[in-house]
Amino acid sequence: MATDLAKFAEDNGVKYFMISFTDLFGGQRAKLVPARAIADMQEEGAGFAGFATWLDLTPAHPDMLAVPDPEAAIILPWNKEIAWVPANCVMEGEDVAQAPRNVLRRLIAEAAEEGMHVKTGIEAEFFLLTPEGDAISDASDTAAKPCYDQQAFMRRLDVIREISDYMLEMGWNPYQNDHEDANGQWEMNWDFDDALATADKHSFFKFMTKTVAEKHGYRATFMPKPIEGLTGNGCHAHISVWDAPGAAAKTNVFAGEGEGQTGELGLAEKGKHFLGGIMKHASALAAITNPTVNSYKRINAPRTMSGATWAPNTVTWTGNNRTHMVRVPGPGRFELRLPDGAANPYLLQAVIIAAGLSGVRSKADPGKRYDIDMYAEGHKVRGAPKLPLNMLDAMRAYDRDKGLKAAMGEEFSAAYLKMKGQEWDSYVSHFSQWERDNTLDI
Repeated sequence: MATDLAKFAEDNGVKYFMISFTDLFGGQRAKLVPARAIADMQEEGAGFAGFATWLDLTPAHPDMLAVPDPEAAIILPWNKEIAWVPANCVMEGEDVAQAPRNVLRRLIAEAAEEGMHVKTGIEAEFFLLTPEGDAISDASDTAAKPCYDQQAFMRRLDVIREISDYMLEMGWNPYQNDHEDANGQWEMNWDFDDALATADKHSFFKFMTKTVAEKHGYRATFMPKPIEGLTGNGCHAHISVWDAPGAAAKTNVFAGEGEGQTGELGLAEKGKHFLGGIMKHASALAAITNPTVNSYKRINAPRTMSGATWAPNTVTWTGNNRTHMVRVPGPGRFELRLPDGAANPYLLQAVIIAAGLSGVRSKADPGKRYDIDMYAEGHKVRGAPKLPLNMLDAMRAYDRDKGLKAAMGEEFSAAYLKMKGQEWDSYVSHFSQWERDNTLDI
């Protein structure tokens, strides 16, 4: 039986519900609903003008209703009178096909029909900047190798510990927090979960991290490359497939004695083919996993101050080696290192499932395993595709990939390509200081 949000409010002292949905660009949109009105909202949804957000809708469209998912409600740990509830977008009684959470829900259902229940964990990296966003917040964080810097950690302990305390309180089972490879950069990890639960937590984590940072006088950003010369913000995804959702899962269907180079690393045949789908669709995948102009300053970056970008630029896979797009660190799972901090939490999970399902259905082969340092010896690899050089190349690759477009949904794909095309046009019409510095006197 679904949770009754009115009773949930009464039992937990909740006075308001923040009904939230995520648009195509990853923007989080919300209405604050008093508990006295939540019964009607739970049944009918909160009304939004879709055109006012980054969705491909017009002012003439009827109200878009955000129907809260009561099972995913989270009481704000920092303000327990408010509960955040992710919502599914509906218009005239039908799911809005382009809405990211709906795209993910549909793909989860498709995978379930084939006995596949995708579980993922993500590594969300972020910077703590000054409120203006023009510099890292800690002027003393200047080490050439800042990763795991203990003293820098202590200077931002209040922020990181507060976020970690909240995750512990919510039962997310956080298990490690660290100063990452760039000055001013952090990573926080919690347990893997079903794809939809991970997406909801990812969305809430970004909201929570920004809120806590602002409380302490800082600005948290998940922008892929906010500081030139420093390592960018990745959002690595660890992927496995199970025989059932949630706590009912007993068997990891990726784990087993498969054949060939994937089998040597503990991937069963289904895991091999799922990985094959990721490799097959990688260039198009980037349009979703690396969705901004700035994204391509991370995956095509020159050497950073710490000595490595920790980001891929070629479609290759390997064992326990962090210089490739995909690594298989142990039996039964693999890590996709392509996504960055700008990835839409719902579309990230959706495109992983779409590409993986495509691979399983076609028995795709991931190709040769490369057990080399791609940063030092990548020039030795012949035939492996390069990842897109910019957002336009990624969008073109996605548009050409008919199979992935269809899997993600034709309505979604058309809306996404249209909106991203407008974003690219806005970017290239912008006049930059670089143009003035380099071409004013030509």
